[in-house]
Amino acid sequence: MATVLVAAGGTGGHLFPAEALATALAARGVAVDLATDERAERYGQDFPARAIHIVPSATLRGRDPVSLARTAAVLAAGTFRAFRLLGRLKPAAVVGFGGYPTLPPLMAATLRGIPSVIHDANAVIGRANRLLAGRVTAIATSFEGVVTGRLAAKATRTGNPVRPAVVAAAAIPFPAYDADQPLRLLVTGGSQGARVMADVVPPAIGGLSPALRARLRVVQQARPEDLARVTDTYRHLGVAAEVAPFFADLPQRIAQSHLVVSRSGASTVAELGAIGRPSILCPLPHALDQDQLANADVLVRAGGAILLTQDRFTPVRLAAEIAGLAEAPARLAAMAAGARSAGSLDAAERLADLVLRVAGVVPAAR
Repeated sequence: MATVLVAAGGTGGHLFPAEALATALAARGVAVDLATDERAERYGQDFPARAIHIVPSATLRGRDPVSLARTAAVLAAGTFRAFRLLGRLKPAAVVGFGGYPTLPPLMAATLRGIPSVIHDANAVIGRANRLLAGRVTAIATSFEGVVTGRLAAKATRTGNPVRPAVVAAAAIPFPAYDADQPLRLLVTGGSQGARVMADVVPPAIGGLSPALRARLRVVQQARPEDLARVTDTYRHLGVAAEVAPFFADLPQRIAQSHLVVSRSGASTVAELGAIGRPSILCPLPHALDQDQLANADVLVRAGGAILLTQDRFTPVRLAAEIAGLAEAPARLAAMAAGARSAGSLDAAERLADLVLRVAGVVPAAR
């Protein structure tokens, strides 16, 4: 049985598409091992891997000599450990999903001459993947035009793989809604949470009319440190709300929602597109590559989202957007269809095709 080593950082944005690929490869008779970092404890427990290997890695936090030296030392140690791991596993290919934790396994793969693939989930290629792009065998992207110049010949658009739970949720039709029915609102800041959602969304809901507040059914992800104040605000407003730091069944909750308010990380945008739900997106403002802004623009151009940059993401503006959509059932349905048009449910299969082609592996019959 052929083995593929999947390398992904321990956040949902990296692990979720890696999980989707692992599931697709397993269906073709390919064994999958996962190389990741310590953060994977939260999201990687159910990862469909034969084994999970923790490989040291570090993110570049500063440009001073001490920070650079410390990062280089950790990455060198991680590459040495990954080199030994690859010697034991002898994988047919190594696949990286971005982030600095993928650097040691992919560097080790190039040193050993093992075929390698990187996947970039964002509309702008990330820094770690830029470092690896010239060394790997192939580059998979979620969107067209992400890789340009001499490396474009290596690039294949596969889309962003979504988990089996997302594929299942995508089969659920957009919930029936009219202006007299409960409005189901989902608020999420991505797998790491976002303080701005706790700061802005509850007071925005407080600015809605009492009649609309009475119809709201809110599900909100909040960081542990924000949990009490968000919960208390909704209780004082008399709004039916479920607030938690993490929802393991998030794809199902997206499917049950009429409107989503969120950051625009790659996995969030992929899941909103695959399931097809309207959204108000507030991209992370300080990212060096403005990748979340580019991701959000994909859904905006498809007619599936409203973009509010963080300087415009205020309680007053958000309340106005929610109130307007609450009175426009036809617009919500049209936005759901627009989001769906930008989604991709077969990205995992397309990426699996690319990986096996690069590895020279003939898959078992599915």
